[in-house]
Amino acid sequence: MAEAPRAALALIDCNNFYVSCERVFDPRLRGVPVGVLSNNDGCFIARSEELKALGVRMGTPAFQIRDLIRRHRVRVLSSNYALYGSMSARVNAVLVGFAPAEAYSIDETFLDLAGIAGRDLRPLCQDLRATVLRWTGIPTCVGVGPSKTLAKLANAAAKADPALGGVCDLTEPQARAAVLAAFPVAEVWGVGPATAAKLAALGITTAAGLRDLDPKQARALGTVALERLVWELRGLACLDLELVAPPRKGLAVTRSFGRPVTTLAEALEAVAAHATRAAEKLRAHGLVAGRLSAFAHTAPHHPGPQHHAARATALVPMTADTRDLVAAAGRCLAAAWRDGFAYAKAGVVLEDLCPPEAAPRTLFDAPRPGSERLMAAVDRLNARFGRGTVFPAAAGTERAWAQRAAHRSPRYTTRLDELPVARA
Repeated sequence: MAEAPRAALALIDCNNFYVSCERVFDPRLRGVPVGVLSNNDGCFIARSEELKALGVRMGTPAFQIRDLIRRHRVRVLSSNYALYGSMSARVNAVLVGFAPAEAYSIDETFLDLAGIAGRDLRPLCQDLRATVLRWTGIPTCVGVGPSKTLAKLANAAAKADPALGGVCDLTEPQARAAVLAAFPVAEVWGVGPATAAKLAALGITTAAGLRDLDPKQARALGTVALERLVWELRGLACLDLELVAPPRKGLAVTRSFGRPVTTLAEALEAVAAHATRAAEKLRAHGLVAGRLSAFAHTAPHHPGPQHHAARATALVPMTADTRDLVAAAGRCLAAAWRDGFAYAKAGVVLEDLCPPEAAPRTLFDAPRPGSERLMAAVDRLNARFGRGTVFPAAAGTERAWAQRAAHRSPRYTTRLDELPVARA
């Protein structure tokens, strides 16, 4: 099998990221079992190594293991997404000082090391890990390979084998062959359960088996995506590094209610709050929206009558003005609302996004006078004094419908009133 030209992509993955963020600001959490809960304090979405050792699996509902939590003094925390997003930005600010970077997710970043490929990358990767840890407090593992899929696989190997010291380099053919032979095909990035079952029927149970599959057979068995995986496992990069994020085509803000909502007034407050947040995101990306939809639905797995209330509307002219989006969301939900149901979740979705200069011009529907200046002033105030300092009255002040977050830690990095205090 011919070797592909040498290249090097690194995947930096923050270890147990949500838990690690909490431990940066609360040293009492180190060395003890810690779990972070999903929205509404439902299921575990992040676990420390100590909690994993107790047998708690990802997605386990907290109420099912109350005895274990009490017996082992597990520290249970609500999700603190403001903190996690801020810490993710700090980690990426460090990484871009090493090489061109693509932030793949909140806790994973790809780096392009092609400019220094061909030399021993382990010292560089260890320096990278040490710098991130020193400057942000977040521990990481690094996987290196000639393609994104191999870098992802290398990262998994670095996490699984403490002897590797947090770094696995699969740019070397011998190391790559050994890891691929031991790595289950069902755990390869992009291989879902259905595809894994098809591959198992052919006797392919390892990443090495998938690598050796004929690419044409891979396409016939799955799709072009599976064929691409075969080439990626052979060291041929088929997935480009996105150094510039592609333009967004849509965005959504959806939240579960802290308790069932049965009145339109409360639901309207919720979608107004969600539309406000959606507008902030839209302006942060320098975009306007041409279409908005709002919805509320009951809990699909709970007994009782079910209903999904949803409506959409065109935004003419296209806008990122909070007032326009809140009004449109309210109209949509009011038109779809039905009394007699206990709604569990609501949200706002924005589509047909584009930069303001690319928005179609209309003869009679001119933008609000002073809209851009007003929204810029609101965003500056919220950036300086904390999100939610200035918000439309329609979003409510009491917000009894809001998600439960009984165990949320302070938003140390984004709220002045929640800054950590040092005492002598």
